[in-house]
Amino acid sequence: MGECRMQKMLAFLSLMLVTLPPIYGWGTDGHSIICKIAQTRLTEEAADAVKQLLPKWAEDDLGSVCSWADEVKFRYRWSSPLHFINTPETCSYQYKRDCKDEDGEAGRCVAGAINNYTSQLLTYNSAADKAEYNLTESLLFLVHFMGDIHQPLHVGFASDKGGNTIVVHWYKTKQVLHHVWDTNIIETAEERFYNSNVDDMVDAIQQNITICI
Repeated sequence: MGECRMQKMLAFLSLMLVTLPPIYGWGTDGHSIICKIAQTRLTEEAADAVKQLLPKWAEDDLGSVCSWADEVKFRYRWSSPLHFINTPETCSYQYKRDCKDEDGEAGRCVAGAINNYTSQLLTYNSAADKAEYNLTESLLFLVHFMGDIHQPLHVGFASDKGGNTIVVHWYKTKQVLHHVWDTNIIETAEERFYNSNVDDMVDAIQQNITICI
């Protein structure tokens, strides 16, 4: 697969995300939903690349690996800052100003991670992919971070730690706001409208996606 075809795969992953209805909480089910929908919208060439890069235990199911980047945060401690962007107390984002970790290292945010892993995946089937990168991990990081960057509280104010210091009530349960967006919204929707069936929720979202190219 050439660079153009890999770019198409990445474009489909990105396009799927920006055309979803306004459901922005991405816990385990949210990330799985994103990847399940993305996988159905890949070109044949892109789908083959994903199949080749997925670990065998995934059994060709991109949705099953979409939360992998969360699961390895304690093993890959360096990856924790890559899940979010902190901005100052203003509703604006500037890459050079904001994409850095707590130590001030540039590019250490979710937008920087997406740039990095996209660049790595564009080496697929070239000499560089065998020498420099673990493209399986690059794919797993990328699909997860594409979900994170579309969750509003993963791109928020440093002062409230992405809503983690804001306590709210979700129906009868006290939760931090970040967890409500990440998990409670989707789990409640699954229970109330889809009998807690993730696949039924995926099907419903698919029917409401309109792509204009």
